[in-house]
Amino acid sequence: MLVISICLHPWIKGGWKLIWSEEFDYTGFPDSTKWSYDTEGNVYQWGNNEAQYYTSGRKENAWVSDGVLRITALKEPMEGRSYTSARLITKGKGDWLYGRFEIRAKLPTGRGTWPAIWMLPTDWEYGDWPKSGEIDIMENVGYDPDTIVGSSHTEKYIMRSELKKC
Repeated sequence: MLVISICLHPWIKGGWKLIWSEEFDYTGFPDSTKWSYDTEGNVYQWGNNEAQYYTSGRKENAWVSDGVLRITALKEPMEGRSYTSARLITKGKGDWLYGRFEIRAKLPTGRGTWPAIWMLPTDWEYGDWPKSGEIDIMENVGYDPDTIVGSSHTEKYIMRSELKKC
């Protein structure tokens, strides 16, 4: 389950104002007005040496139904990789300087998984990663299933906090 709401800062007269939300109250592919598939890593090999091939518009890897966005990794060969999955981004579909972000998500578990929700800038004003920054709202690395990590990355500093499951 993944539900995302973004509210503009509380200094607006009357308090918080909802400016973007995704409740996944439809059936089909992720809403293209809010989401794009990120497949550049298939060509440029960025990331963390992932074993999956990121697909686009493939029901087996990204589908919405019953109020839930399901991103599914499958053990199947594609384009020289051992797995398929999907990577969704909102780049170019909304930018926010201030706000409150509310996200509900159910995470997969297991060695080799690395579910994450993060924010990157649309415009790389200060240079490539990490010079323009990154905020990891949530990361859970499969070899440490009881730890959720949040991080802020910049050129000179990485701040990380951990939340252990009870």
